[in-house]
Amino acid sequence: MTSVSRSLTIDSPGSHRLTEGPLPEPGPGEVRVRVAAAGICMSDREVYDGHRDPAYVRYPVVPGHEWSGTVDAVGEGVDPTLTGRRTVAEGFRACGRCERCRYGETSLCTAGYDETGFTRPGAFADHLVVPARLLHPLADDADLRAAALLEPAAVIAAAVRAGAPEPGERIAVLGAGTLGLLAVQLLAAVSPAELTVIDPRAGRAAQALDFGASEARVPKEAEDVRGRYDLVVETAGAPSTAADACLLARRGGRVVLTGMFTPGAVGIDPVHLSLSQLTVRSVFGAPSSAWSYAVRAFTAGLLDPAPLITHEFPLERFAEAVALVGSGDPETGKVLLRP
Repeated sequence: MTSVSRSLTIDSPGSHRLTEGPLPEPGPGEVRVRVAAAGICMSDREVYDGHRDPAYVRYPVVPGHEWSGTVDAVGEGVDPTLTGRRTVAEGFRACGRCERCRYGETSLCTAGYDETGFTRPGAFADHLVVPARLLHPLADDADLRAAALLEPAAVIAAAVRAGAPEPGERIAVLGAGTLGLLAVQLLAAVSPAELTVIDPRAGRAAQALDFGASEARVPKEAEDVRGRYDLVVETAGAPSTAADACLLARRGGRVVLTGMFTPGAVGIDPVHLSLSQLTVRSVFGAPSSAWSYAVRAFTAGLLDPAPLITHEFPLERFAEAVALVGSGDPETGKVLLRP
């Protein structure tokens, strides 16, 4: 086994370095994971560009909150049989003691924001150390390349659970990026009567149909089906999509917002919200239950993130990789770093 480990550190916006140091050692209750793959998402791009809310990042930081790997060392008090297990892990370092945590809503922990890859060292590295209690072990033959997308899948699992879809319902997914296409897979498993995906990109729409959507529409065509859907899952985070999602829902329908909206986004019309008696939920991150849901779906073959991956880079090419994320290139899907 190597005695050194590399990590990609962002010291400040726009400034990064790849360094080599001794293997990190797991402390009591912790494990060390050999990273197999780590996804780059827009949140990581925001960290690199300096656009993330200062309350949700702590420089210098090793990013990487979407990852998979294999446990290669355990700390004191941790089951030694975890060594060699393929795994993913929750990112939020919830306290486990506050009222919300005790209620099972670990993504609403009131002890303060703390997340792997933003306030703690993440997976843009050969190894990372995480609390063993956050692990979600995978099957022995799990595809670790695809498993790196289980973090966004857990977010979408939280949205699906919040939306409570039922067989035979009419469902719309607004946005066909990584979150939207993962949502299509999970929602298709519920056997909806209709599963419509709305996105301006023809290639993404075609992929949504392959994943189980019954139809795809561009935003202009979506105006013809306003008021139609029992459940609308918004994943785009574009300036108008929260308001658009509410217009797509039927009277008494349900809307779940998962996109990260920027300041200045179009607000939801409170008159429409009130008169239509809509139920609107939002999702930020994922509680433990949603992680379990996503991992079960992945293990059962109901969720296959692998087709979403379009680019893979070594750590040395981080600058090239992060430039692709959010570039607007319609051919760019999920970008992975492979230490």
